[in-house]
Amino acid sequence: MNMRQLKTKWADNINEKNVLGEYPRPLMRRKSYVNLNGVWKYAIKDTKGFPKKMNGDILVPFSPEAALSGVGRQLKPDEFLWYKRSLPEEIRPEAGSRWLLHFGAVDQCAVVYVNGKKQGKHVGGYLPFSFDVTDALQEERNILTIKVKDYSDTYYYSRGKQKLENGGMFYTAQSGIWQTVWMEKVPEYHIKDLKITPLYDQSSVMIQLEDAAGRKDIDYDVTVTARTMWPLKTAGRTGRPCMVRIPHMRNWSPEDPFLYDVHIKMGNDSVESYFAMRKIEVKNDKNGIPRIFLNNKPYFQKGVLDQGYWPDGLYTPPCDEAMIYDIQKMKDLGFNMIRKHIKIEPQRWYYHCDRIGMLVWQDMVNGGREYKSWYVTWLATAMEGTHIRAKDTRLHLMGRQDSTGQKQFESEMKETIRRLYNHPSVVTWVIFNEGWGQFKTRKMTDIALAEDHTRLIDSASGWFDQGCGDIKSIHDYFFPLNITPEKRVTALTEFGGYSLQIPKHSMYEKDIYGYKIFKRKKDLSRAYEKLIKKLVIPNISRGLSATVYTQLSDIEEEVNGIISYDRKIVKMDEKTVKKLNEKLHF
Repeated sequence: MNMRQLKTKWADNINEKNVLGEYPRPLMRRKSYVNLNGVWKYAIKDTKGFPKKMNGDILVPFSPEAALSGVGRQLKPDEFLWYKRSLPEEIRPEAGSRWLLHFGAVDQCAVVYVNGKKQGKHVGGYLPFSFDVTDALQEERNILTIKVKDYSDTYYYSRGKQKLENGGMFYTAQSGIWQTVWMEKVPEYHIKDLKITPLYDQSSVMIQLEDAAGRKDIDYDVTVTARTMWPLKTAGRTGRPCMVRIPHMRNWSPEDPFLYDVHIKMGNDSVESYFAMRKIEVKNDKNGIPRIFLNNKPYFQKGVLDQGYWPDGLYTPPCDEAMIYDIQKMKDLGFNMIRKHIKIEPQRWYYHCDRIGMLVWQDMVNGGREYKSWYVTWLATAMEGTHIRAKDTRLHLMGRQDSTGQKQFESEMKETIRRLYNHPSVVTWVIFNEGWGQFKTRKMTDIALAEDHTRLIDSASGWFDQGCGDIKSIHDYFFPLNITPEKRVTALTEFGGYSLQIPKHSMYEKDIYGYKIFKRKKDLSRAYEKLIKKLVIPNISRGLSATVYTQLSDIEEEVNGIISYDRKIVKMDEKTVKKLNEKLHF
């Protein structure tokens, strides 16, 4: 297999002293911010104990498997990955202050030490976590050490599309730190979290504040600002919702992604955030057909599947501009929605969707033990084509038979919803995809609904639909499509997958993967046009309410992207794609 190492157009401009240096948590910003990305020491060994000697340098937050890390080494399930660095001189004990250490994501299991003292452990490779490390700090030199274990696809942990033996629709496994590591100094009594809920029909927003010490009835001040109004000031108390009425309310939509800024002050602590006034729900249109309504109006969602892989950074985008490019390019092509497929992005990606105006369907990260392809893929596809509903009870075939794995999935699902709750761009939770690791679908749907009743739920994308959730979710790559209205919204959540290999912009010369392969950009564009006109447009009047084309970019062997893996080539005629998207509406 001849593989070419590709680079994105941003790779050569990375500054080791300021890697992904933007504030990583846009929804809760403080002035105190210390970025710990950059050159660290690393070691890979097969024993648990602290390494006596490090192997060399690694550029954090790129995984050792990623070219941008400078390592180029696959971590094996029986090995331990160690990180080490000294903390900046400004991070020292200070009376009345606390130092919080934040990780955007570490794949999969991380144990954190400061000056040899264990600060905590985190399991799950896709979610942020933090530790208060103040009591471990000393006046002189402080050393941060992290031990990582990654079972990849050999255990029940959620892992996404990673696989140790990559190929086809599964891609290079990565491990370790892959999102920003940072610290902030806060007062002893400080804000731990915010929950912001737009109450669209009441022209109000509800703000809930969590105090780090768990104190109730603590006063705080709220100031809401926007360029279209005078500042709105009110007061709230911890443990109670704070309501702010928004006069002359301005909607958020992909066409007008208007954001309100909010400043919150509690004692000596203050944070900056933002919110938007938008509403998503399912209602019947004037013809009695269930539709997705945005801000009380039927709104057709035309989306693209996005798996968030990069040839040089794997899961980690090379820079902020790279994330913006993907989102903005899809919007320029006329798409108004991205389905984030089996991955959770850095929070700045969602921030850019919020401000650019891009709806997001967020998948939960799938995983479990190895599923049986003959059942989950081939038989299920055939059953879907013949409209036979497959059950989700054969857990040994779906790879989720471990009760501990089920509990871990439930925990990560809840945390995913909580972490992304405040992003207005996120409008749908996708719980399971194509039966992979699927279990107790109705129960998981109820749990997700209890966490968030303000968004839609796609319980089972593709097949193994159990009749719950808001959406009848169809994947169709091979069969004719003739939609008939149901009680739920009907969405074509995967289709297309048309492939075109671009010489010098593909990782592989011969070994490529795709459902239908074309040799010229002109032929691919014509086939895409025919597909939209034949499969999508006739079904809109019959009840189709959303589409998701596969996919945004090429990934390794899979060359079915609208843009090349290195993000240098748009593989379809842009005017054709945009013109066709303009025809997709109610």
